[in-house]
Order: sequence, then C-alpha cells, then structure tokens
Amino acid sequence: MKLRVRGTQSRVWQVAALLAVLGGCGAPRPTAPVPPETVATPPTDAGPAPKAPAGPTVQSADSDQLARHYARVQTDLEAQGLLRTDGGGSDTPFATHNLVENFIKVALYDEYRPIGGKLVAQATESQLRRWQMPVRLGLTFGDTVPPDQRARDTQTITAYAARLAKVSGHPISVTSPQNANFNVLVLNEDERRGYGPELRRLVPGIDDVALRAIETMPRETFCLAIAFSNGHEPTYSRAVAVIRGEHPDLLRLSCVHEEIAQGLGLANDSPMARPSIFNDDEEFALLTRQDELMLKILYDPRLTPGMTPDEARPVVTQIATELMGGDG
Repeated sequence: MKLRVRGTQSRVWQVAALLAVLGGCGAPRPTAPVPPETVATPPTDAGPAPKAPAGPTVQSADSDQLARHYARVQTDLEAQGLLRTDGGGSDTPFATHNLVENFIKVALYDEYRPIGGKLVAQATESQLRRWQMPVRLGLTFGDTVPPDQRARDTQTITAYAARLAKVSGHPISVTSPQNANFNVLVLNEDERRGYGPELRRLVPGIDDVALRAIETMPRETFCLAIAFSNGHEPTYSRAVAVIRGEHPDLLRLSCVHEEIAQGLGLANDSPMARPSIFNDDEEFALLTRQDELMLKILYDPRLTPGMTPDEARPVVTQIATELMGGDG
C-alpha cells in the first residue's frame, strides 16, 4: 500500500508531495542479497554517520517486536515472488504508450489529500513538481540503530544518490545533515515517536498533519517521504524521508529506493505501472528500468515545473518516444 499527499499549507512551507508510503500488504521469502550497486565509498563531505538527538542506545521491547514482525513480512513477500530485485525483464514488457501513461499518473496526479486534518483518498490531477536546486541528501541515524547497519545504509544511500544523479541528469549527492536539503532519517520506534522537536528544527513551520504522520506512523506504514515547496511554487526546496530502522535489509533498501525517488517528484502510484516500484503490489523492491526512464522524463529540460497533465502530455510523449527508440 502507498499513500501520497500534496498541498498541505503551513505558515512557512507547503507540503508538496506528502507520504510516499510503502505499506505492508502481503503475507510473506529469505532476505535477498543486496545488489552490488549498494556498495560504495561515502564522499568525503558526508562526514561520519550522523545520529539523531541523544537517547537510549538499546532497542526497546516495542522496537524488537517490530523488527521480528517486519522480518516475517519480508519473508512472506519474498515467498510470494514479490520484492523482486531484477528491475524487470521479458515477463514485464512495456512500450512507449505505457511509459507515457504511467509517467502522467505517477508524476502528475495526487492519490491522497489532507482534508480537515486527515488524509483522505482522492485521486486528483496535480502539476509537475521537481527540484531545481541541487539535491543534498543528509543521513541521520537513531542512537539505537546498530553501527554496522549505519555503515551499510550509508554505503547504500551514497551509491543510490550517484545512480539517481546519473539517471536524472540532476545534481544529487550525499552531504552532512547540516548542509542537507533532503534529510533521510533512519529511526527506530522510540526515536521516531519523539522526533517532533527535531523535525520542527529541520523544517521550520512544518504542518501538524506532517508531524503527526511521522510520529504516529502505524505498523502498516513501512516508510514515508515528505517534500516541501516554498508557498505555492511547483519546485521543491526541502524534503524528509523516514525509514524504519527495524526493517530487515531488503525491506529497508526498498524503502530507500522508493522514498528518495518519490521525494524527487515521482510522488503518486499507479496500479498499471509495471515494472515499477510506484505500484501498490510490492512486486519490485528496487528502482526498475521504467522507473529510471520516468526520472529521465521528469528532469528533461523540455518539461517545466507547474505543467498540468494536458500541458505535459505532448512533451512527455515526444521524450518517451525518443527514449524508447520509437517503440509504440
């Protein structure tokens, strides 16, 4: 299950793409190995793996229970042939028209809207949103996240940032949390529940709906991302992704892939998108070939932030035709 929300106003920021949620809706296979792409040397400006504000250094009983639960979820999903790491193949063909329609639905529609302080399912046409400034990812780990996990996740996210930059053509890198405009928080249960004050520091004026979404994440919500715009501008200026530290490696990696990509502007779901991580069925754990093409389209200079679906469609069709070599 996935959830997206845009347009929540606060006094300082506008939530532009809220709650890219990878939900647990299957009943679950043994942990698949992390692909080679997830191994890289962190850049020199990233500094040591940062931590959340000081707190307990040992996982609580609640956190241990969640870790066991998510281990079962991953095993069950894999047993069903889900959480694939192959990026798609001969069993998941797609043509130009599929790519166009999937891009329109994923990048130019909202799935949920905040109404009366609640998140309500309501498919709505939106506008094209993306980053214009360079994206600087800052990693923060909760005190109860083990050091070896922090090291693996730092390598994973550093390598993934390099892949996203290459695919999109947009500058994306890992830096220190102090210099970041896209904060990636890997937190266990107790840390996340009390993270409100730090979130207010990271995003001055953050909306209470966004704060509640993070601090009260139900067990069914695996992870989420929130991207912010200044006022009503269709460009992002800040984002936060929250990844549960209790996840086993593959499930945590799938959250990293989905939440960061969605924080770049691919914020919605489509049940027709295949192969894709922007789908409710959890078939793919990691960014697929079609997802890469959607990122290329999103950051193509022929598209302009603020475009509506009708305005963007002819341009998207032209770009997709070029990328697919004329395969309709």
